[in-house]
Amino acid sequence: MPEAPKIIQKAPDFSLELKNKKTLQFIEDVTSNADEVQKKVLGEILACNAHVEYLQTHGLNGRTDRESFKKIMPVITYEDIQPHVERIANGDTSPILCSKPISEFLTSSGTSGGERKLMPTIEEELGRRSLLYSLLMPVMSQFVPGLDKGKGMYFLFIKSEATTPGGLVARPVLTSYYKSNHFKDRPYDPYTNYTSPNETILCPDSYQSMYSQMLCGLCQNKEVLRVGAVFASGFIRAIKFLEKHWRTLCNDIRTGTLDSQITDQSVREAVMKILKPDLRLADFIEAECSKRSWQGIITKLWPNTKYVDVIVTGTMSQYIPTLDYYSNGLPLVCTMYASSECYFGVNLNPLCKPSEVSYTLMPTMAYFEFLPVQRNNGVTSSISVPKTLNEKEQQELVDLADVKLGQEYELVVTTYSGLYRYRVGDVLRVAGFKNKAPQFNFICRKNVVLCIDSDKTDEVELQNAVKNAVNHLLPFDATLAEYTSYADTTTIPGHYVLYWELSLNGTTPIPPSVFEDCCLTIEESLNSVYRQGRVCDKSIGPLEIKIVEPGTFDKLMDYAISLGASINQYKTPRCVKFAPIVELLNSRAESSYFSPKCPKWFPGHKQWGNKN
Repeated sequence: MPEAPKIIQKAPDFSLELKNKKTLQFIEDVTSNADEVQKKVLGEILACNAHVEYLQTHGLNGRTDRESFKKIMPVITYEDIQPHVERIANGDTSPILCSKPISEFLTSSGTSGGERKLMPTIEEELGRRSLLYSLLMPVMSQFVPGLDKGKGMYFLFIKSEATTPGGLVARPVLTSYYKSNHFKDRPYDPYTNYTSPNETILCPDSYQSMYSQMLCGLCQNKEVLRVGAVFASGFIRAIKFLEKHWRTLCNDIRTGTLDSQITDQSVREAVMKILKPDLRLADFIEAECSKRSWQGIITKLWPNTKYVDVIVTGTMSQYIPTLDYYSNGLPLVCTMYASSECYFGVNLNPLCKPSEVSYTLMPTMAYFEFLPVQRNNGVTSSISVPKTLNEKEQQELVDLADVKLGQEYELVVTTYSGLYRYRVGDVLRVAGFKNKAPQFNFICRKNVVLCIDSDKTDEVELQNAVKNAVNHLLPFDATLAEYTSYADTTTIPGHYVLYWELSLNGTTPIPPSVFEDCCLTIEESLNSVYRQGRVCDKSIGPLEIKIVEPGTFDKLMDYAISLGASINQYKTPRCVKFAPIVELLNSRAESSYFSPKCPKWFPGHKQWGNKN
């Protein structure tokens, strides 16, 4: 297997050009021998974990060949391994899934039973993630030279973490990475030279973290060559934060003092190393931010910016018009594809249009298989994938080197840290090939209907939440005739909107407070990722219910049929995205109600007693 490029400590003879060349050669090597590398990866995983309980139970008996593995091991979902995960979380240290000690759990944005999924991981996975990060900038430097001559302004944050009953930390994958020595003590690399000091990124208070990172970015505005965040929604939230707080930020820059609301001592000390009185910069920022239009504000305040580095694929594509407005049409770059389960691949053509982004899966990261997906019909964008597979469907899985151009697949992974033939839930389409390694468009998360930030709400969960809420209508002899939903990102933060058409049989008017209670009940019924976004991260706004005129959903059906839908097969979509349909629903809205307060949320899982 080709050796991964080493991250080099700065030395007198440090050669960025040589380092980039080695990295690009590594990509060339592993993509040219994709199937051989994959076979070796699977062999390594199975040999290392030959005696773990899970593989023994299924009767693999130490075999490491691909054919035996595919024949014997089942394709699984999280629910299949959840009992094993819970044993580990409760303190069982025997080799259940992996021969190496589970170092922590990574909390997925996907949920099971309303709680975040827990992905076991091992210490060496941090090195694998670091490797993928190390590929990004050598690729980017082929398209945008000179990025080593300045800094990146990235808004990066940690999220809350919990401790399992067995004492293992459970936290999001990025929080794990930012808190690791791989990030905090990273060797010299001009490409990881950020405007935000580590202390500002690692500050647990989201306001102080955002404020201090924005302040440092403004103070170094001429040095900034690229800007970004993880998700498009997060970067837009940063711009909205600037809209709200620019006066205070300007005052800090003008006086060289840090606002008293920043109380974290380590953050204050780190920021004060950068912050110096600068009247000219403060006046410049004030003049730009005072203007009525904020179009192009990124290129005005950070004039040397060459691109915006954010994820704008999948549901994040809804933020593209807003990003274009604030950036004056700067390139929107999606650099990598990763999840809590595994880091997957990189975009080898980063300056392509957002709609054309494809990721090349790196064959060294894990063992990849692909389950062919068929859409239910050509009209809807949702893709329903069966929860369990029969024997025939299990045999349909294909290897990385055998996927077909244009075909859509659900991604299945086998990792070094104890996942075997695990269905990630992402649907990908083969867009092309880099040597012998396929390149994939990200199509969607299977069965997800609503998403604002890192939340993912599926149709079943939404249905159950609505069912709980309509109980508030019973005393008024009212029932819910039909409903649909919409992820409204025209507000910042974005929020869920539900359109309700009621059947009113009683004569007593329904007071606004009842509909507000309905909003809150829905929020209380949604998963912990959504509730964390509302309560802790403030990345999701209050849920809204719009009551529409009687007959609205008949009009919706008429419109769908006019576009070619079959009247016999038509069923009300539980989520709408098409602008004319949203306009139709809004035009028939009679009243609107918002959730009056945040739902309850605590770190960790309910069964852990909410201990942090």
